[in-house]
Amino acid sequence: MIAIDWGTSSLRGYLLDADGKVLAQRRGSDGILACQGRFDAVLAGLVDGWDGPLLLSGMIGSRNGWVEQPYLPCPADTAALAQAMRCYDALLPGRALWFVPGVSTGEQAGVPDVMRGEETQLVGLIAALGDGAHVACLPGTHSKWAQIANGQLTGFATVMTGELYAVLRQHSILGKLMGDDHAALDADAFLQGVDRSNDPGGLSHHLFGTRTLGLFERLSSAALPSYLSGVLIGHELRAHRGAHAIVHLVGSPALAQRYALALQHLGVESRLHPEDLAAAGLFALARQRGLA
Repeated sequence: MIAIDWGTSSLRGYLLDADGKVLAQRRGSDGILACQGRFDAVLAGLVDGWDGPLLLSGMIGSRNGWVEQPYLPCPADTAALAQAMRCYDALLPGRALWFVPGVSTGEQAGVPDVMRGEETQLVGLIAALGDGAHVACLPGTHSKWAQIANGQLTGFATVMTGELYAVLRQHSILGKLMGDDHAALDADAFLQGVDRSNDPGGLSHHLFGTRTLGLFERLSSAALPSYLSGVLIGHELRAHRGAHAIVHLVGSPALAQRYALALQHLGVESRLHPEDLAAAGLFALARQRGLA
């Protein structure tokens, strides 16, 4: 089978064997915003020479994607997600395309929350973890904190930490004193920011301290981005990690390791899982639906 993880700015394709092993993978920079109106051509090029049922997850099923898919409300398990998949046989000649739905929850005072793509990674994580109660964090532009119980996704919360960092770094007064954003993480400055998140005053006050630490040369311009990241991630962790003994991290190694460092500093154990869990999740959905 063929597993497609198609997001806003990235595209990944996996060719899987009958046991779910990755035989080949291809990546592209054609996220959904970069290929409006030519999804068929981009997908045809990506899977050229590959055979098998084709499952797609991620923002390709959003309102800005190819065909908008509904949101399945929590609690949701692998069987429910597989049953809710929709098949389209006229989008790409000679191919049947199966789209995975998103997932929604309204647990926070009636305010809904949504995810697209992460639910497929979580299906892969559930297959790896088995029964029991777990908490998972998927760091990113919009981080997801998910609660899992006995094979079900029971709830989740979205945190805009990554986007807040980018906006503050690039478009606020905090960025004026900062050095190269691509510099290596300054672990000491980062953990100083994590510690600051536990002080009174609130996030907005703590953020402004990033500027004053630079003005008074308490931190170098090269260290300030790491400090800002620590403040934001620290606030996120304190609000969402809960009382679980272990936090399961799913995402890019660089970002997941940053979260792991902060969690370790707070005395919380974490386990890192590969970001390509989407392939395992799509295989589990295909098998549940009888496609693999």
